[in-house]
Amino acid sequence: MSKVKDEILEQSAQVRLENYLRTVAHLGHVEISVTKFEQSLWFYTEVMGLVLTETHGDRAYLRAWQDYDHHTLVLKAADTSEVNRIGWRVSTKESLYLFEKQLKEMNINFNWVEGGQKKALGDAIHFKSPSGVPIELYWEKELFVTDDPKLKSKLPSHPSKYTIKGVSPRRFDHVNIMVDNVISEQEWWTELLGIHHRYFVQNKEDIRLGSWLSRTNIAHEIAFMRNSNQNGAAFHHLAYYLDSPDELIRAANIMAENDIQIEWGPGKHGTSGAQFIYVIEPSGHRVEIWTGGFLMFAPDWKAIEWPTGVGELGLEMWGSKPPETYFTYGTKLGE
Repeated sequence: MSKVKDEILEQSAQVRLENYLRTVAHLGHVEISVTKFEQSLWFYTEVMGLVLTETHGDRAYLRAWQDYDHHTLVLKAADTSEVNRIGWRVSTKESLYLFEKQLKEMNINFNWVEGGQKKALGDAIHFKSPSGVPIELYWEKELFVTDDPKLKSKLPSHPSKYTIKGVSPRRFDHVNIMVDNVISEQEWWTELLGIHHRYFVQNKEDIRLGSWLSRTNIAHEIAFMRNSNQNGAAFHHLAYYLDSPDELIRAANIMAENDIQIEWGPGKHGTSGAQFIYVIEPSGHRVEIWTGGFLMFAPDWKAIEWPTGVGELGLEMWGSKPPETYFTYGTKLGE
């Protein structure tokens, strides 16, 4: 009896270890195609104030001033504005092989991309979520290093100086995807990738309007919101983080001065406690600039429900109403 018990415990421990290793660590980057490459590059560098790490062929690699990686955003010149890949760093090098095993067991099509084929990245696995979100998992990624005195910070904890140009966000924060069925998409990401479900909104018909997830302790790294058109998945927005509300108001002024459309805001999401503005960049992608948001540290966190009646406060505490486009407009997901 004791031997059988020991074998069961050993098998259980092995399963727990594999599940622990087969997780993502954090959101890494987003790659987007843009139809107006020069105008979009101007927007992200001069208006948003991101650092241009380098350009290579038809691509530009960018990051916020305290993003440690080589890039958190890739722009690609193209005929269609769409999202090509959402990149996640995995928890360990072994995680990639555990994901390969799991994808095979789930009969999910995937392909390996050998390290060096993509700028600054090691080996990676590409596949899609049930709604068609193009996912990239990787372990190795070059860090941002510079000897340029205009960029190099005196502070060892800062990979580059605070740029003081444009909006100048501190870091890349999250992405948001519009889907037809929020529940099924959220459950798939949580089960396969180990991304924790943090909070969600239900309407009076008990339909899930949105779910927010993160692997780290920030409010969310990826969100899924219901596509009011019910015509498939689309990319809703990418987001960068600011330190304080006064910087957000400054960002709104910068957008107005540069003829960038402010779709909605300033406002405040009750769900995350973050203050925001949403803008549309020259190639049509939506960008959120935000500050604030709560942090989560409990390892046994239970997703918070925002039911009908308080869901509107979750969307906007201060009473402003989002335009219809906020629930219906998005850019394409790449093939």
